[in-house]
Amino acid sequence: MTRSAESNIRRTIRRHQLHEIVPLADTTIYEMEQRGEFPRRFYLTSRCVVWDLAEVEAWIEERRKVSDAKIARRAPMPDVRLRRTRPVKR
Repeated sequence: MTRSAESNIRRTIRRHQLHEIVPLADTTIYEMEQRGEFPRRFYLTSRCVVWDLAEVEAWIEERRKVSDAKIARRAPMPDVRLRRTRPVKR
């Protein structure tokens, strides 16, 4: 294969490979896909779901830039004063 032919090949990854790269839960990934915040999966066959590796890598790089710029949205810290105590079971 020539160099130009190799550069046109798009590599895809399956779910287990995605989890090696992006350590997020399936539901988190699904919800982010639905909101347009994560690359969309697509079907190669009726049973084989994949992601485009280049899109996932670009998403990671974008997340890194956002994090380095300190503009990433972070979850608010819980107010521990609002916690309710639970009785101890004996």
